[in-house]
Amino acid sequence: MGPTSRETWAQRLGTFRASPSAFMAGPESEDLGRHLLSDLRSEKLSEPTKVSLLALSLEYPAQLWPDAPAAEAAATSLLDTLVLLPPRPSALRRPLLLAATTALAAGGALGPTSRASRRLLPLLLGLASGRDLGRSFGPASEQRPLQATAWECLRELESCKPGLLGGCLGLLRALLGQEGAVQPLSLLLALALRNALVIQARARAGLQGLLVAGDCPTEGGPWNWVLAEEGDAHLQPQAPSWPAAEEGECCLATLELSPEEARELRAAVAQLLDASYLLTPVAQAQLLWLLGWALRGLQGQPPVLFKPQLVRLLGTAQLTLLHAVLALKAAFGEALFTAQDEALLLRRLTLAAQHPALPLPAHLFYLHCLLNFPENWPLGPAGEEAAPLLLGSQLCRGLLPSLLHDPMALLARLHLLCLLCVEDEEKEEKGQDQSPRQYLEELLAGLRQRAALDSGPRALATLCFQASYLVARCLAGQPVVLTPLTHGLAQLYRARPALAPHFVDLLDRVGPELGEPLKVVLRQEVVSRPGRDEALRWHLQMLARVADGDAQSATLGFLQAAAARCTDWGLQQALLQVCRALLRAGVGGGLADLLQDLARQLEDPDGRDHARLYYILLAHLEEPKLGVALGPSLAAPALASSLVAENQGFAAALMVQEAPAPIRLSMGPHRAKGPVPVLQLQVEVLEQVYSLELRFRVERQLYAPLGAVHVPCLCPGRPTRPLLLPLQPRRPAPARLAVRALYTTPSGLTCHAHLPPLLVNFADLFLPFPQPPEGAKLGFFEELWDSCLPKGTESRLWCPLGPHGLEALVSRHLEPFVMVAQPPTSYFIAIRLPPDSRLLLRLEAAQADGVPVTLRTDDWAVLPLVGDYLRGLSAAG
Repeated sequence: MGPTSRETWAQRLGTFRASPSAFMAGPESEDLGRHLLSDLRSEKLSEPTKVSLLALSLEYPAQLWPDAPAAEAAATSLLDTLVLLPPRPSALRRPLLLAATTALAAGGALGPTSRASRRLLPLLLGLASGRDLGRSFGPASEQRPLQATAWECLRELESCKPGLLGGCLGLLRALLGQEGAVQPLSLLLALALRNALVIQARARAGLQGLLVAGDCPTEGGPWNWVLAEEGDAHLQPQAPSWPAAEEGECCLATLELSPEEARELRAAVAQLLDASYLLTPVAQAQLLWLLGWALRGLQGQPPVLFKPQLVRLLGTAQLTLLHAVLALKAAFGEALFTAQDEALLLRRLTLAAQHPALPLPAHLFYLHCLLNFPENWPLGPAGEEAAPLLLGSQLCRGLLPSLLHDPMALLARLHLLCLLCVEDEEKEEKGQDQSPRQYLEELLAGLRQRAALDSGPRALATLCFQASYLVARCLAGQPVVLTPLTHGLAQLYRARPALAPHFVDLLDRVGPELGEPLKVVLRQEVVSRPGRDEALRWHLQMLARVADGDAQSATLGFLQAAAARCTDWGLQQALLQVCRALLRAGVGGGLADLLQDLARQLEDPDGRDHARLYYILLAHLEEPKLGVALGPSLAAPALASSLVAENQGFAAALMVQEAPAPIRLSMGPHRAKGPVPVLQLQVEVLEQVYSLELRFRVERQLYAPLGAVHVPCLCPGRPTRPLLLPLQPRRPAPARLAVRALYTTPSGLTCHAHLPPLLVNFADLFLPFPQPPEGAKLGFFEELWDSCLPKGTESRLWCPLGPHGLEALVSRHLEPFVMVAQPPTSYFIAIRLPPDSRLLLRLEAAQADGVPVTLRTDDWAVLPLVGDYLRGLSAAG
């Protein structure tokens, strides 16, 4: 079989990238890797095609070479292809090196028994050191790229197999003193040195001359695998969080070095640090962390080696280098940083965070550094949050949060303000203009005031509750702060009960210091102010979270009054949830009377069954057993008898269960007739359902409440008539309809499911005017046109046309609303917008690419919607 053509490979690669798992499960996956390796040697494929094949092997090595033998064979074939390349310039040498390295590392074939490993490692080391860059590896123009690729491959292999280059430390030190690529060599030497120190410390052995230069291994010759076999742990070279793991420090403390080994280690570290200024900022930061991690906890290795670098880096403007300096401070503390250094760093961070032109990510970085500043001598127990001792209120005055800040910046500044409030509790000065605690209370009051706006965005409410949670977590032991916070949140709920889900989430997250008093005041707010009917569901949702055994009479009185207003299924279920919470809290007599009344009065049979079930449980079970019966079940209990099984099945049949929706709902074509807009809904089912009830809820209350749609029976594969859903807009605007389905399965279970929301577009609200007699249409349109002013407005815009022109656009989108037509260049269009608005369009003097549109309307608010609609007509076809 000949090589695969370029077009065939392009198709196969596209199919593979679209879904690798599906491709590998198909029949074409069996020989994909073998064909790829063989076609890399074909002269009929161009180099760009071969590079794309190698790119696939770099991205998906686990799929192409799923086990160690396959990875070994692939690496061997790739190395053979590399050797067979002609000496002319080629774009394949670097991808082949990377692909062979990736195959061995990802396939788990890297080891002393692998022939490909014994070939690849000396080859990479020779290319990196400049020994094997002869005619067999291309012209001189490729030497530097090949050398850089070899360094990257060696670093990747050392990361995957710690200790692999432990026997080459001396050689790497010698190469660092020569001319060449400093950055990749420095990073590789630092990584290999760190890994060797950890492995030798675990083995309780010294460096054993590893830092002394030795001979470079040759291809096929022996390689030192001792450290790689002992270093089975995968050590990550990236910097961890500042409170560094104590495991590495304790491990390195067991490493005992002779005076000669300690001297060689200090010389190696000093050599790396002296050349660090030649590296990029990111590479310098990684180098500093690797060396700092290697020396932390190592006996006899003073951190004074880093002091010359600190003199250079304390004034750096690079965030990566500043982060590395702080990491060194966390590692060595007062052994490396004096009190003056600490004060300088704090002042730098504070002033930099106040710069007005600072981008948001950098601003958050500086604030994070201040919040997690590693002090030399921190007070308090380890892990406790506290502001640095040298960071006072005067220094941080420019970092106080404001309502004008970005939400993320505001929360970070608020966190710092909370820590300052902890420090300022005992040393508040009398002459101070405003204490941090007073500023904090005013800020929280401002956040609550913005969150209380009915028309305000939801993000403002979310920010208010995030700030409240942060204050409750940081200042949990300060009642002087939590008391006004509790009362302020109660006032917020009184002003906007629709935030009940946010309150429930806050109560689930905060501790008892705020949670318990907040529950009491919220329960008082609910039972003392029932509110209007639209707020009842929020009151019931809140009461289900805060109801307990206290204030039973007030709670039951509220529920008795609310039962008469719970007319739909959702409110009845919310009311029963409160009854369930009271049951679990051990509320007795009065609740039994309420449950009996609900069992008789509720209109929904499911609600009556639930009330009856709760009454039976209350009447026949003691409080401990009642809590177990109503609590969540972690595992289904073993059925002791058929009676128990029958009762459990009966209870399951009584409950409405949530299930994945076997229903697909979509919008049909627009019906432009009738007194109100009507949506045509197409419904399909995946399995047979009975008594389907679709319930719709309009977000933001743009429309009047929508009635439910009922279907007696639906079968899969059987065509159904469109379902009609009349709309009653309160103003002409697009909306989003939340949809919930309630249905019965063939087994008799009642289920409910949430369906994807339906989007009502602006054009779905269009209605035509009644058609006047023939011959009077122009006069009728002119009367409508004149009636829009002066109450309304007139506007002009340009409507782009598609390739089919104005006549096709009007016939497809605006045909029912055309009042006067002079095709193909002029149309007068009249549209009625519910509830009582009108939209009139004059499309005249059409050109090839568009048509000028003059519009009048008596509703200013629809102008942006009309503009977006007309500009989108050509794109819609």
